[in-house]
Amino acid sequence: MKKYLKLKGANMDINLVSHPKDIHWEQDKCPWNIAESTKKHRCAVKNISICKYFKSINYPDIVICTYKKK
Repeated sequence: MKKYLKLKGANMDINLVSHPKDIHWEQDKCPWNIAESTKKHRCAVKNISICKYFKSINYPDIVICTYKKK
């Protein structure tokens, strides 16, 4: 059985927020970014990509993720 992570803040580039410092709501860190010490991974980027660990979105802005640490 897969373990699903629920990440607050929908780590997606589908809105007009240009800088993370401009985000005024709680946003969990991407576990893939944490593991690789980077900020390059996003759950979804409008018209470009969807993360391979992305599974769905729950209301209001919760990303369901299947990333697991190795």
